[in-house]
Amino acid sequence: QVRLVETGGGLVQAGDSLRLSCVDSGRTMGVYTMGWFRQAPGKEREFVAHITRYGTSGYADSVKGRFTISRDNAKNTVYLQMNALEPEDTAVYYCAARLKNTGDSMIDFGSWGRGTQVTVSS
Repeated sequence: QVRLVETGGGLVQAGDSLRLSCVDSGRTMGVYTMGWFRQAPGKEREFVAHITRYGTSGYADSVKGRFTISRDNAKNTVYLQMNALEPEDTAVYYCAARLKNTGDSMIDFGSWGRGTQVTVSS
C-alpha cells in the first residue's frame, strides 16, 4: 500500500529555489511511476512532472527547464527540485502514484498525499 507524505514547501521570493520531498511509508512506490501535481486556489489540479520506476521523466511545459523530478527507491522518496520560482508556481503540491499507467491526467493517479504549500512572492 502506497502512503505518501509531502514536505519541503514554504514561502519564498521569486527566483528562489525549493526542494520538495515525497516519502512513501508503505515502501511500495518502487514499482510505480510517480508524479507531482499542483493546485492553486480556485484552479483545477494540474500535472507538473512524472518519473518512471526506471528514472525517465516528463514535465509540464510551464515548469520545463526549471523543475527537476528525481527518485531514490532505496529511500522510498520522490523529489521535486524547483528553481527560478515564479508567483505563478504558488499552489499546494501533491505527490501521487500512477495506478493506471496510461498518462498524466489526474484520474490516472491515486494514493494522493495531503500536499505541501508553496508560496512565491513577487
